[in-house]
Amino acid sequence: MEQTTFESQEDFIKNFKIKAPENFNYGYDVVDAWAEENPGKRAMCWTNDKGEHRDFTFAEMKEYSDRTASYFQSLGIGRGDMVMLILKRRFEFWYSIIALHKLGAVVIPATHLLTKKDIIYRANAADIKMIVCVGEEIIMKHVKDAMPESPSVETLVSVGPLIPDGFDDFHKGIDEAVPFERPEKVNVNGDTSIMYFTSGTSGEPKMVIHDYLYPLGHITTGSYWHNLNEDSLHLTIADTGWGKAVWGKLYGQWIAGATVFVYDHDKFTPADMLKMIQDYRVTSLCAPPTIFRFLIHENLEKYDLSSLKYCTIAGEALNPAVFEAFYKLTGIKLMEGFGQTETTLSICTFPWTEPKPGSMGKPNPQYDVELIRPDGTKAEDGEQGQIVIRVDKRPIGLFKEYYRDPERTFEAMHDGLYYTGDVAWRDEDGYYWFVGRADDVIKSSGYRIGPFEVESALMTHPAVVECAVTGVPDEIRGQVVKATILLSAEYRDKAGDELVKEIQNHVKQVTAPYKYPRIIEFVSELPKTISGKIRRAEIRSKDNAQ
Repeated sequence: MEQTTFESQEDFIKNFKIKAPENFNYGYDVVDAWAEENPGKRAMCWTNDKGEHRDFTFAEMKEYSDRTASYFQSLGIGRGDMVMLILKRRFEFWYSIIALHKLGAVVIPATHLLTKKDIIYRANAADIKMIVCVGEEIIMKHVKDAMPESPSVETLVSVGPLIPDGFDDFHKGIDEAVPFERPEKVNVNGDTSIMYFTSGTSGEPKMVIHDYLYPLGHITTGSYWHNLNEDSLHLTIADTGWGKAVWGKLYGQWIAGATVFVYDHDKFTPADMLKMIQDYRVTSLCAPPTIFRFLIHENLEKYDLSSLKYCTIAGEALNPAVFEAFYKLTGIKLMEGFGQTETTLSICTFPWTEPKPGSMGKPNPQYDVELIRPDGTKAEDGEQGQIVIRVDKRPIGLFKEYYRDPERTFEAMHDGLYYTGDVAWRDEDGYYWFVGRADDVIKSSGYRIGPFEVESALMTHPAVVECAVTGVPDEIRGQVVKATILLSAEYRDKAGDELVKEIQNHVKQVTAPYKYPRIIEFVSELPKTISGKIRRAEIRSKDNAQ
């Protein structure tokens, strides 16, 4: 990069450029570079729900990742080998992912919620050679039970606390590792560095592969969207099995020289998270809307959040009511962003952009973003269209392909465009507004209704903590709008016909009356993907089965 500070979107579009070095490797060119330039600089502040705490400098991250790389080499791991990491928020995840980059291997981050069936599917779909996991009974049982049907897996490693038969001891391995020597040929830029099995909302997960330049695509994520610098202490709330972890707990943050804050916990509790922000003086927070929905229902006055200067939000569209409530409570404007496992940050609210509550912001100039009508023509301002990215010149950060699935790859990427599958509209100021997944849009009596706009209206009612809007088949209208709602504590005893009518009338007042939910169901929880996104497809399939 040449110019690194920008004053406006116009300045950013005109002057932001990423220069990709030949054979770029994040382990050597970022982590080791920081270790050489500023060895004592704090890279990570790690704590857990048991009261343990450790700080890691960049020099220590280099040392531990080198030891891990040497240990993995002794287990036969090298360039192009597939390695799955099931490490929750343990600090060994950072040792391991950097080590695998340094070896030219392929990292497959995975959630600890995988069952035997999930592990078998992944192991065979990707020919996984090694699995490194947390030494917890249930996780290791699923891994061990999957092995008879996972012939490609040669080695199992546990980081503890349990090290059962059949598992290598990670910490013994790195303690006894010989000094690491960089392999002669590690990678070229086009090699695959990381693979994600997308959680998806239906069907088997897709295998999304990224090349070695992918971390550079997150310069905009860390330095500009998260607005980080060397004095920042940044918390992204995400499990390491989710793509959002490398978005917010690794690549862009360390390129910017920020310190990553990690809270290793089993169960999300809003009060605990607020206490972490208070006690450790976190300066920057990124989380999905679900988290912020729960935070605003806490008594924030009980916590000293004065260190918190900047907040970003992504994962699902942001309801304006959540934006307004958080701003009123903290004085901080939530800066929204949009991207996918297949991309880096594609559309967002940068620091120089005044946020419009509920809008994703403006396109990241790293990508050439357009809105396309169903007939392939460009959508006008105010008109709905699918978000697409031009791929004539492949932008840094865009995925290579769906691994071993040319049909799905062609379906998503053809005629010079990558089709995101997400529908939005653009206002006259160039801000983009999320409507929904292309297959989530409801067609009722000739109207096209985006679930997000109805959800946003619902969220302005005090009874609603979370909701999902879907279409239910209807003989007369084609589809009618259904709302599945999680009620706030003070309204749970009032669930019934009277509250249904109250919420319906409220929606009619907030948005166009034809969009109101004709069917409302109150539930104790909403079905979600591993990454926290609401599974509307699951709600639809249940309704269709009835």
